[in-house]
Amino acid sequence: GNMRSEFRRGPIFANLVLADEINRATPKTQAAMLEVMQEHKVTVAGETYKLAEPFFVMATENPIDQDGTYPLPEAQMDRFMFKLIMTFPDEQNLADIVRMTQITMDETANAAMEGADILEMRALANTVPIIDEVLEYAVRLVSNTHPELDKSCDSAKKYVKYGASPRAAQALVTCAKIRALINNNFNVSYEDIDALALPVLRHRIKVNYTAVSEKLTVDDVIAKLIKETKK
Repeated sequence: GNMRSEFRRGPIFANLVLADEINRATPKTQAAMLEVMQEHKVTVAGETYKLAEPFFVMATENPIDQDGTYPLPEAQMDRFMFKLIMTFPDEQNLADIVRMTQITMDETANAAMEGADILEMRALANTVPIIDEVLEYAVRLVSNTHPELDKSCDSAKKYVKYGASPRAAQALVTCAKIRALINNNFNVSYEDIDALALPVLRHRIKVNYTAVSEKLTVDDVIAKLIKETKK
């Protein structure tokens, strides 16, 4: 008849966590995700549990329905490496989606690779060289998102309310190394930095009322920042 408590591991203890409409999670849940996404560990009742590597979080966010949603705090948004905009599919892709849902099929999943392979690929990507000039360009681009800095560009001072964090510069360089490998290049180029600026920065920058009044999106402002950084 004695009672005891037992810790049972939840869905966060996985290599790949899919969070559907993450902005429907309560602020308490979102706050708990900060430790998991940054430290790859969970602390419960003073005891810490490390997550198995590799660990990834992929999430969707519904930008239309605001009832019953909680905006993600900037600190949590900053933990996501990319923010991708999913546009409405064209007619061909929409037709493929409809066809797939009309066929009853058993769900099967085949292993593509082992976790150790992903960790090895990650280690390889870290070895890709980046020359000082390209690194300085990436750092200067992120710095130019801060309107409060004396050396920031005019577009930042005019359109940006809050700039990107140092984590943005880290993500930009890391992803540029991976893009270089995908394109069979042995070093990071300016093109790699420019190509990844939108998905890396768009969720880390807050535009001000001037940008909104001129109907400029975050992507429009980032494009201006890239252009001015190259001068």
